[in-house]
Amino acid sequence: MHSVTSLTGGQGRAWQQQLIIVQSHMFNLRASIRGLTMDYQRILEAVIDQALLAGKLLAAEYHRPSGPRGSGDKAVVDLEIETHLRAAMLDILDCDFWGEETGARLDGTEHCWVVDPNDGTADYLRGLKGSAISIGLLCQARPVLGVVYAPVTRFRGPDCIAWAKGMTRIQRNGEMINSSLSCLELQPGTSVLVSSAAREKPGINAELCAPALPIPTTSVAYRLAAVGAGDAVAGVSLVATSAHDLVAGHAILIGAGGVLIDEAGRNIIYDTQARLAVTSERCFGGAPAACHELVLRDWNRIFCGQS
Repeated sequence: MHSVTSLTGGQGRAWQQQLIIVQSHMFNLRASIRGLTMDYQRILEAVIDQALLAGKLLAAEYHRPSGPRGSGDKAVVDLEIETHLRAAMLDILDCDFWGEETGARLDGTEHCWVVDPNDGTADYLRGLKGSAISIGLLCQARPVLGVVYAPVTRFRGPDCIAWAKGMTRIQRNGEMINSSLSCLELQPGTSVLVSSAAREKPGINAELCAPALPIPTTSVAYRLAAVGAGDAVAGVSLVATSAHDLVAGHAILIGAGGVLIDEAGRNIIYDTQARLAVTSERCFGGAPAACHELVLRDWNRIFCGQS
């Protein structure tokens, strides 16, 4: 990244020093993946380094005395972060790329990076915590790696959740955790992660998620990743999504034995440009039984006048 507009003084120098270290690790990684076998776990280490580095910019912008800059669903820092991540990801593995801010490069290669530099930007600009950097990797249109990093959260502090093909557990903040969604169901004492807008209609959301409890959460990417890490039995988005919203969280769900389905109960796939652009009108990710039960409920009630 050529400019570090969100960091000043000592913060900027420390960021540049970390960048040099990360670039050295990436050089070693590129040498290791020139062979025939793709080592997704080695790639994951480099991706996490880059996500943590970008997270410093996202957090610094959030904590500006006057608040983060931008309007609507675009923050000033978004393009800066993705420009850096695009160069870094293509340096790690030169392949196709799908980004929210910098657009797509689709040449038909086997792999494709899918990046959202700030999932949940609108909430981020309103001062809500939990927006996330989302970096996913597809192989033949299937998620094989995901990193979701929320540098500013309400209760956990910085939270980085990750998985790559070949791993038997989910990684959270550098620790391997046991998380299995395959046999979970909607039950009393479980939670469903819903959008931050659910705070405006708590009654309907409680009914639709019952017997689980709805937990408003910024960023659909972070919702899916947190479900994969065991925080809830399912995560829901009731608005149209694109690949950059979902791929990283989808990969983490796969690592935990979960699913990601659309409003018709179909598995979400990414095999065409159209399906990268619009993955679903609504999506449900998490434990298979819970998601297939939730998709049958009348979520149109959310958009009526009730609360």
